[in-house]
Amino acid sequence: MLILLLIFGFTMGISLLAMMRVKSAYAKYSNVLAASGYTGAEAAEQILQAAGIYDVEIVEHEEMLGDHYDPMHKRLVLSSQNFRGQSAAALGVAAHECGHAIQHKIAYAPLQWRMASVGVTNFASQIVMWLPLLGMFTGLLSGYTGALVMTLGWGVIMAFNLVTLPVEFDASNRAKLILGQMGFIKEGEEATAVRKMLDAAAWTYVAAFITSLVYFLWHLVPLLTGRGDEE
Repeated sequence: MLILLLIFGFTMGISLLAMMRVKSAYAKYSNVLAASGYTGAEAAEQILQAAGIYDVEIVEHEEMLGDHYDPMHKRLVLSSQNFRGQSAAALGVAAHECGHAIQHKIAYAPLQWRMASVGVTNFASQIVMWLPLLGMFTGLLSGYTGALVMTLGWGVIMAFNLVTLPVEFDASNRAKLILGQMGFIKEGEEATAVRKMLDAAAWTYVAAFITSLVYFLWHLVPLLTGRGDEE
């Protein structure tokens, strides 16, 4: 039980640290205005057009840092701060999401794998959330069976998070390159702000992968050592 509490504290700690880092970076670099004067939405529109993408809708929403690209509905969703903002942070986030749209257009393999595994990953997330409670209150699926199911569930989540890493890093690399090439940001302070903002955001995905890896190994080791047979 002590080890499990330590694992929980460790994974919670790195997740909170990563989130605090991205929020801090966003707050800091939202104050670095881009000399180009473009808003995130305007930059996103031009980036998509330059990539030959004309069927992706750019949508504004109010949730802070809830920016994402929706490949199923072909929507690029930007928070109001990034949709209307003219900062290096706003342009960096907008360009990053455009990077995902470009990945979708060119059928970037890791993105295709991630899209294909969303359904099974959501199911696995429900399993690892509710199975421990089910076992605690009913006594069902204890021992080897419970450990096997939890291992499989966390294995799926770990694989999803692993595939997510190249998807996110590639989108950020595309963003940094495109923003400079198209003149949305200048070398120096603006480019540094974009780089540090996107690098900070990337750590949230690294933290998610580490968390899933730790829990996968936690449930796998008893199976490999035979302790999973113990009730």
